[in-house]
Amino acid sequence: MTITDAFSMLSWLDITALALLIVCWFGIGWRIEHDMGGRRSVSNLMLAHREDWMREMVTRQPRIFDATILGTLRQGTLFFASSTMIAIGGGLALLANPKPLSDVAGDLVPVQTPEILWELKLLPVILFLVSAFLAFVWSHRQFGYCAVLMAAVPNDPEVPEAYPRASQAAKLSSRAARAFNRGMRSVYFALGATAWLAGALPLIFGTLAVTAMIWRREFASTSRLLLLPEDR
Repeated sequence: MTITDAFSMLSWLDITALALLIVCWFGIGWRIEHDMGGRRSVSNLMLAHREDWMREMVTRQPRIFDATILGTLRQGTLFFASSTMIAIGGGLALLANPKPLSDVAGDLVPVQTPEILWELKLLPVILFLVSAFLAFVWSHRQFGYCAVLMAAVPNDPEVPEAYPRASQAAKLSSRAARAFNRGMRSVYFALGATAWLAGALPLIFGTLAVTAMIWRREFASTSRLLLLPEDR
């Protein structure tokens, strides 16, 4: 049986659930990164604080505190990159030998399901994990660029290049953070996509639950309220 035959076995509800998964992934990501109606996400609110951080760094002596913060951020991206790589390896192993997956997932579905259909349902999980891995690696690289640029910021705030370079470092830090957030969203949706193994309706529920969780954290959390300007 080919992958085309497996697609032909999917019901309209499966196709709808898969389409909903993709739309929610793109949609919530676009909304988080773009302000609409003045309601900014936590990720976008942090951009101004990153600018403030780099401006404060110009006059801070010594800059060990700044180096420690950046090192912690890089360690976080490296940890998630390593974790997603391990998860991708596990997913590829299941694709090569889906028997253990069909034995476990088969208990959730009363109808006998061909192994290739289990492989097809596992594919979105692996693709999300690959997307997350690439985002984490790119985030790590950009934080590295930011570290070099921070080191190039003059110690004397009177030097004309001091604040422009600090602003460049802030922009690089923001780009790295954006890539990291994209990677985290891909991990969340990878977890939600595993619900497809139990059927189309669980996938719809898992997708909506993940989307609602991300929305709440970005737009309705206590952290967001604390990040809002005092004169709001």
